[in-house]
Amino acid sequence: MTTYLEEKVEFYDQEYRAGRALITDKKFDQLERNLLRIEPKCDYFNNKKSLPLPSLPKDNLEEFLEDLLPDTRMIVEAKIDGCAIAISYKDGKLDKAISRKGKDVSRKIQAIKTVPKEINIRSSFVVRGELFTKEEEPAFSQRIASGYLRSRDYEPNQKITFAAFQIINGNCNQYESLNYLRKLGFSVLESYQANRTSQIKTYIEAWRSKKLFADIPTDGIVIKINSRKLQLLREKSYGTYPHWQMAIKY
Repeated sequence: MTTYLEEKVEFYDQEYRAGRALITDKKFDQLERNLLRIEPKCDYFNNKKSLPLPSLPKDNLEEFLEDLLPDTRMIVEAKIDGCAIAISYKDGKLDKAISRKGKDVSRKIQAIKTVPKEINIRSSFVVRGELFTKEEEPAFSQRIASGYLRSRDYEPNQKITFAAFQIINGNCNQYESLNYLRKLGFSVLESYQANRTSQIKTYIEAWRSKKLFADIPTDGIVIKINSRKLQLLREKSYGTYPHWQMAIKY
């Protein structure tokens, strides 16, 4: 039986995915945590277990960097306001594209010019990226992209594009992964390297003052640990450590 709290969380989640965010991410995360504490086995969480694209944690920067050595290399990337997409390739050919909700959007994604239909890899290859709209404000970028995914139209607006930023089943560090994605023909946005908290805070302020990623519809920036070894350590120790990447928003 669905409770009022579960219905409330599902409603806010659906409105956000439709481009109509009604509450802040902080308030939504608090509601989701309350639901997890009260009803950990409800349908909402059972359905989310199959999703290939979980939301990025939004932790305190100091907590995220805690226990890392001062010279740990970090990668700073744009947090694009669009629709998260996972694309899998088999035998070098695009096999399937999945939205955050777990919906098969393969035909839609195949129509996007910045998505390679074939890559020079014969093993299984899974890419994470964002479908967004160029030359639009963040909220409109997400709304147009999600509208295209929901529509029956397979001819996308020419401004809709896809940018890749992660190899989900890869073993390379983040810097190498981004370069590899470029070589395979994916559109990859500019990123920056930092190895000190002060540098990261400088990038945060640059983004907030619209001096960083100004030509991209962003609603924040993403900080990522570069080392794949450290990434895996945090993934395995999720109960103790945050994830290896975090989002910083307004």
